[in-house]
Amino acid sequence: CHTDKDAAWADAWVRRWRPRDYQQPVLERAALVDAARRGDWSRLDAMLAYLRRPDRDEVFAASLLRLLRRSEREEKWPAVLAALEDPSPLVRAAAAEAAGGARHPQALRALARALGDEFRLVRVRAAAGLTRAPEGGLAAPDRERLARAAAEFEASMRVRPDDAGARVNLGNYYLSRGELDRALSEFETALRIDPRHVPALVNASLAYNLAGRNDKAESALRAALRVEPDNAAVNFNLGLLLGELGRRAEAKQALERAWAADSTLAAAAYNLCVLEAPASLERALSWCRKAALARPEEPKYAYTLAFYLRGAGALGEARAVLEDLTRRHPGYGDGFRLLAEVHAAQGNRAAAREALGRARGR
Repeated sequence: CHTDKDAAWADAWVRRWRPRDYQQPVLERAALVDAARRGDWSRLDAMLAYLRRPDRDEVFAASLLRLLRRSEREEKWPAVLAALEDPSPLVRAAAAEAAGGARHPQALRALARALGDEFRLVRVRAAAGLTRAPEGGLAAPDRERLARAAAEFEASMRVRPDDAGARVNLGNYYLSRGELDRALSEFETALRIDPRHVPALVNASLAYNLAGRNDKAESALRAALRVEPDNAAVNFNLGLLLGELGRRAEAKQALERAWAADSTLAAAAYNLCVLEAPASLERALSWCRKAALARPEEPKYAYTLAFYLRGAGALGEARAVLEDLTRRHPGYGDGFRLLAEVHAAQGNRAAAREALGRARGR
């Protein structure tokens, strides 16, 4: 009924009939998940506050934790580590996934403890998260528990041998361990099960690239594009590969398609900036600005913008970018060194010496 009306009209009537706004909590949680999915970390404080709430929904909390793995913001760690002690095994498993691959000492210790969790899901997520732990980073008893949990993980992925997704997960596990032949075997098996499986094609391309088989890597990405031509990750990886092969014009086209599909993909804008710089600083600066705006928490993008601004002779703007960068990231020594060069180019030797002193103190 009411096919001529929209959702806002229906919502307005529901609110008239029901004074209790029962939709609001769900919409608030959904908005946080949506922001995390888009990589919008301007709402990170609200996400972390939700995870700490005693009345938090465990499914929403688990979803947020998995998405937090993509964030490089340091302030996420207290909430992630606390979630590894959560009463819910679903939340603990998601926290282990969020902490996966971290070099943060507290994260390594927390993941090591999770290897002894009473729930297998938590143990195997912790094992997957510790595949890149540094040599010597785990005590002997923890290494033994890691071996047992890793065996559980592999066995759980082989329960359904005809599941392409499980094969991809196993391939990613081997890839993170540097076992290229085993990783490729799993990705290729996944593609025999489902030749149109885009994650299998993308991850196979990464493994082929690491193995030096770039013809196969490109073929896999081209096959993925035939399935999903507007997939940002596929276009991005193709752009990186073509750039590595020296095919700059094609690389730029692929990266531009990646950015068009996902305007939060700062790495695509950053690589376009670097590719454009030899021919046009104006175009390079345009892309650098987009990268810095998309990921203000990543100092590399602001630094690169300032570097090319200096090259274009825009010393005042370069100094402003670097002053903001060093204020937000006081541990980023390269920012102070470039700031010293800009001050020197402007004839301000005292400010240059101060910036160099701060760089040496990092």
